[in-house]
Amino acid sequence: MKDIIESLHKKELVRLVTAGSVDDGKSTLIGRLLYDLGEVYTDQVEALKKQERIDGEIDFSLITDGLDAEREQKITIDVAYRYFSTKSRRFIIADVPGHEEYTRNMVTGASNAQIAMVLIDARKGLLTQTKRHLFIASRLGIPHMVVVINKMDVIGYSEEQFNIIKEECASFCAKLHIKDLQFIPISSLKGDMIVDRGKKLDWYQGRTVVDYLENVQVATDRNLIDFRFPVQYIIRPNQDFRGYAGKIEGGAIREGESVMILPSKKTTKIKTIHIGEKQVASAFNPQSVVLELSEDIDISRGDMVVREKNIPHMGNTFEAHMFWFANIPLEKHKRYILKHSTKTTPCFITEIVHKINVDTAHREETNTLPFNEMGRVHVRALDVVFFDNYTKNRHTGSAIIIDEETHNTVGAAIITNPLTDSCNSKKDIIESGITKPHKGGVLWFTGLSGSGKSTIANAVCTRLQECGYKVERLDGDVLRSGITAHLGFSKEDRIKNIDIAGHAAKLLAKHGVIVVASFISPIKEQREEMKKNIDNFTEIYVNTPVEVCEKRDPKGRYKKARSGELENFTGVTSIYEEPDNPDILLETENTIIEECVANVLSFTNLLKK
Repeated sequence: MKDIIESLHKKELVRLVTAGSVDDGKSTLIGRLLYDLGEVYTDQVEALKKQERIDGEIDFSLITDGLDAEREQKITIDVAYRYFSTKSRRFIIADVPGHEEYTRNMVTGASNAQIAMVLIDARKGLLTQTKRHLFIASRLGIPHMVVVINKMDVIGYSEEQFNIIKEECASFCAKLHIKDLQFIPISSLKGDMIVDRGKKLDWYQGRTVVDYLENVQVATDRNLIDFRFPVQYIIRPNQDFRGYAGKIEGGAIREGESVMILPSKKTTKIKTIHIGEKQVASAFNPQSVVLELSEDIDISRGDMVVREKNIPHMGNTFEAHMFWFANIPLEKHKRYILKHSTKTTPCFITEIVHKINVDTAHREETNTLPFNEMGRVHVRALDVVFFDNYTKNRHTGSAIIIDEETHNTVGAAIITNPLTDSCNSKKDIIESGITKPHKGGVLWFTGLSGSGKSTIANAVCTRLQECGYKVERLDGDVLRSGITAHLGFSKEDRIKNIDIAGHAAKLLAKHGVIVVASFISPIKEQREEMKKNIDNFTEIYVNTPVEVCEKRDPKGRYKKARSGELENFTGVTSIYEEPDNPDILLETENTIIEECVANVLSFTNLLKK
């Protein structure tokens, strides 16, 4: 048994992903592969034989589709990981969903893959979702791609149909710059050309699926040149040892070698290297290690250890391909969280260069990225990050985007280039104005529901944060989901809600924070009282006709108010008292958001030192 375990560990580990459109047979292919290789337990086989059969054959998809919902609906929902081995290699295979709404799961499953196996149903040919997965796999830099044309048994093992699909797919992939592209005809249900060749595809003289997986060259795909070690955490078991734990994301390192610490750019040497409880002379990507340095240097999580003459880009702005997963479209100048390697920092999408039409692989102009769209964007982080182009290092060249309020992952970024206005250190950020001194105050946006006040306030908040101002955002909906959740919508409760918001804004402003607040706040007297009691209070009236607001009705509240579902709704069943002399007047019916933001930033005095 010990000999078997040792031989397994000596085998090369390869990661692959199966992708393609729904019902192309991905789960069936993996199930058949595992079954024919003898990688399915006897009790599983017996259970499968009792299940409903397809054309007299076992339903092999049940091996990987483990969720009840997946079995009931005959679809893959979550990413299913399976392990198997052959004579020469060990494999971790990710079976990803084919449905468009689960594209984020496909990106997750494919992010670490060395081989992408993309299935095409021989009856349907190249579909939009298949193109989407091919495009994603190419953008993720998966070096080896094999297109498996499945269900050949259904079309009578037609060589002509195989060649038609192959030519169409090759033509589309020519736009994607795929390094290694292969085609294999198979029948997952019958088992042809998976482990055994079968007897129905004599006209095809290429490799079987297993033969391809065992022989494709992946050893040279790993970056063993550019040493990158993002620090994950500090280990201090006693006063005599300080270690820095993390995963080597590129290159190799030996004891005694000179290294540089980013961002401080201090240099030192590697004293010891530890893997688990064992001290080793060297380590390489992708091993997880603990490094002990010759000198005590101030190092924190998110810092990076590199070689002095081989450092990544240091900066806070870069261009990237963005995959967008959220139902709420990507917004320019909205604050998000960037998770890059072991570092987390606020960020903004400052520009959307274009989006990609998946069917044609052509670029299209856009102002946003909706659910499941892909495009090229400019990203600005509030802190310095250390990154490489994705083609150089997949781990230091990628990041995820997190929604600051929900903490959901909403996007994945593939870094292509640094931008020229990038700051190179914390000192550069300070000197460039990212941490400008300023006085506190309140920018209070008031207006009807649907007037656009929250959208403008978000954009103003983002623009101020990008410039380094200390800003906090207060919003009516967010406040009511938290500290004022106990209040209703009677006149008395609405007054209390605004009183609480005003008090919070006053305290924050007193401590040097610029508060960007957006509330309907319909009572003029209450707004006037805040203006008297809060220093540097700026009243911004977003004046939009009620019929325009009702036409927009982004949250469906006017409709509910008209039907009687909502009581005391401002503009319908409750009066809004307009300001007599607002500090800033914004009329959004015929004015774009950028102009409104510019007006606010031009007329407020809070931005002066």
